[in-house]
Formats: sequence, structure tokens, C-alpha cells
Amino acid sequence: MAIKVGDRVPTGSFMVMTADGPKPKTADELFKGKKVVLFAVPGAFTPTCHKNHLPGFVKNATAIKGKGVDTIAVTGVNDVFVMDAWKKASGGDAIEFLADGSGNWAKAMGLTADLTERGLGVRSQRYAMLVDDGVVKTLNVEDAPGKAEISSAENLLKSM
Repeated sequence: MAIKVGDRVPTGSFMVMTADGPKPKTADELFKGKKVVLFAVPGAFTPTCHKNHLPGFVKNATAIKGKGVDTIAVTGVNDVFVMDAWKKASGGDAIEFLADGSGNWAKAMGLTADLTERGLGVRSQRYAMLVDDGVVKTLNVEDAPGKAEISSAENLLKSM
């Protein structure tokens, strides 16, 4: 069953790139005692993700943080090396890039997308959410992987 507003985010971890190489980051480390905007993409560097979804969060990072948000993060079913390369290629320094290489976070959220027909395997659905101390306050899930409207930074900002 998919996560919904009012639910606690699942436990689990992501991989992040640090100066010392890849390291795990737990959901507790990300969410506990913090206000976090987390958005998810089906895949780094894919057209909608790279040219539409991520740029909106990069562009609006200051406005989002101005609403009391401690962290803006993106996750995708990609390995930590791809997510790190995407961060460097996109100028997304204000955003934390969280690798969900095996899709365990997407599965725990109940928000997977089977894109096997497109050669991508099982990925995350595209969504954006506001989480306050581990509790989902806003959740905007797209109805198709090629769209980034409902889950856009601009739409999320309107609801904050």
C-alpha cells in the first residue's frame, strides 16, 4: 500500500557520496527533527527528470528553504555514482542526492513504477513530498512517469 499524508516515512537507508566515498544515510538521519522536501524521479539523466523535474527544485531551492525547510533531497533508483554524476552535471549543490540503487525505498513507500517495457526495470514513481519530523505533510504523486507537473517544485511551493 502506498504511503499517504499523515503516515510516517518508512525506515531504511540510501547511499550518498561523501568526500570519503559512498556511505549509507538512514531515513532517521534525513528526517528526524527536520523539515524535509523529498522528491523522487524514475531515473537520473532521463529526459523529464533531467530537463524538467530537477531544474525546478534547483531554481526554487532558496524559496523552498525560505519556508523553513532544512533539507531538499532527491532520490532515484540509480546507484550512488550515477546520482553523484547527476549532481555535478546539474548544478544541484543545494540538493542532497540519495541513491536508492535496489529500489528498496521506493518499495517501502509503495511507490514503484514498472518501466520494464521501456528497458528501465522497476523504478520509483515520480513524486514530491514535504515531511516534518518523519511525518508526511504533503504528497504529490504523478500519474505518469513522463510528467512533472503535480510533483513540480512550483506546485509543492504553492501548498507550503
